[in-house]
Order: sequence, then C-alpha cells, then structure tokens
Amino acid sequence: MNAIILTGSIATGKSTVASLLKLYGYSIISADEVAHKLLKEHSKEIEEMFATSDRKELGAIVFNNKEKRKQLENFLHPKIKEYILAESKKLEEYNIPYFLDIPLYFETGNYNEFKNVVVVYTPKEIQIQRLANRNNISLEEAKKLVELQMDIEEKKAKATYVIDNSGNLKHLQKEVDKFINQLKS
Repeated sequence: MNAIILTGSIATGKSTVASLLKLYGYSIISADEVAHKLLKEHSKEIEEMFATSDRKELGAIVFNNKEKRKQLENFLHPKIKEYILAESKKLEEYNIPYFLDIPLYFETGNYNEFKNVVVVYTPKEIQIQRLANRNNISLEEAKKLVELQMDIEEKKAKATYVIDNSGNLKHLQKEVDKFINQLKS
C-alpha cells in the first residue's frame, strides 16, 4: 500500500536517486542487494547449474546466453520476490512511503501488486555515454548492454512519476526534491 517501485535502466542514475531518498530518511529495499545476498546463500546450487558462482563469471555467461540468463532468472526471481514481499510487510506497519528498488520491474512483470512506479529517466544517448564512461567500455558494448533492457522511453511512458536525470547532480537533486514534494501532497 505504501510501496513505490523505483526503477529505470542501466546508467540512468537509479542508484544515485536511491541514495538521495535514503538521505531523506526513506527506507529502500534493493532487489540487487537481495540478489547478491541470495547468490551467496545459494552458491552451491548456482555452481551446479553454471559451473561457477562468481558474480563476474556468471554475468559473462548470462550476458552471452539467453537460455542461461532465463535459467538464472527462473531460479533467482521467485526467491527475490519472496524476500521483498516479506520485507515490505514489515515496512507496511509504519504506514509511510518506502521504495522497492527493482531495476527489471517492467521486464519481469513479477510485481503487479505494486501500483506506484517512479522511473529515473535519462535519454538513451546519455545513458550509453554514461555507461561507457562508468564501466570503461566502448560505446558499442554500452549500447548492447542498454538494449538488453526495455527501452527507457517505454518505461517512462508507463511510470506514475518520472525523475529526470539528463543533467548534472544539482539538477537531479532538484528533480528528487520536486518528486518528494509531489509525494507529500
């Protein structure tokens, strides 16, 4: 009831927005952090499936193989959702807004019980440039990574709220302030 999905795409600034929201005192449940925790907890099973449980090696495997990516998602996503729902139940008791940081919210279609969605938006060209700079990869590699996810324009169209991150950090701070004011009213 009080949950707000926080999503975007790779290199749109979602993690920065999550950090800013934490500074405002909001609780954040991060699907990525849950996934990392579950990867550790289930490392034996994952190693049996993929011959490794190392995150970087696993990433390389699933990046290059759709079937393997689907296999990992089918294993992890139900466990991630179960954890997120349990944590959400605890936060609901406070009856104040909190955020579920779910990068692949639209792609998975797994969280239909949550209706309010804020998308951190960056135009695709800026997104690709930021990703290339951040990960020290070519623009071509960055473009391939960006195209693995649903197009940011499509996510923006489906959002309840949009936080624009096409400028600098000061611009983003103003956008987050504006969003929080919307939330309060």
